Amino acid sequence: MQREYHKWFSEHLNRDMELLVFGHAGARVLVFPTRRGRFFDFEDFGLVGALTDKLENGHLQLFCVDSIDGESLYSKVIPPHERVQRHLQFERYILEEVLPFTRQKNPQPFMIAFGCSFGAFHAVNIALRHPQWFGKVVALSGRYDLSMPVDFFRGLFDSYYDETIYYNTPLHFLPNLHEEATLTMLRRMYFLLAIGQDDPFLENNRELSATLTEKHIPHDLYIWEGRAHQALDWQQMVKVYL
Repeated sequence: MQREYHKWFSEHLNRDMELLVFGHAGARVLVFPTRRGRFFDFEDFGLVGALTDKLENGHLQLFCVDSIDGESLYSKVIPPHERVQRHLQFERYILEEVLPFTRQKNPQPFMIAFGCSFGAFHAVNIALRHPQWFGKVVALSGRYDLSMPVDFFRGLFDSYYDETIYYNTPLHFLPNLHEEATLTMLRRMYFLLAIGQDDPFLENNRELSATLTEKHIPHDLYIWEGRAHQALDWQQMVKVYL
């Protein structure tokens, strides 16, 4: 299996950023790591191994990016409005640095946004906000409203709320999205959501599924037994869904 390591200085983030590429051809897959995760986690969690056949046969090519969650949405020391601004800088890095890099490596036009847990939020959020770049989203064990505490997971903005948070909260902005041009692009995509029946984010997924249905956006929601929020579960899920 082809494996490549890449590192460059990001002008949008003003720091070095790293990523790994797996495979040589096929649909491009933008892989976001879990909460505060790293670009090598997808490999370390055994998820690359679970996709060996698809990678070696040229069906998929993975682009596993790093996160800056500790500097942005998951920071406890940076003021909430600055956390979201840093997140937007990360989004620009993805859109204006990583995506062109993926197209340079692989001219295949079909792009999949993928993530597990907090990575699922990143995948869903960026695809909803910029649907022109994506054809499919695979989101496993995701959380789609970061403003509210869920179970023992805290809200990430310390009760602060503004327009930028609204437009980066899928369960807030999507129900109020009525722009036909954007909805047309979203309806060309397919969203696949998977979550464990005992996962505290199950209701988030059901709410997102209901909104996608209301907006006539193609999708499926699959509910697995148990919590299904660990690497071993995701290994099985990616074999089926990615």
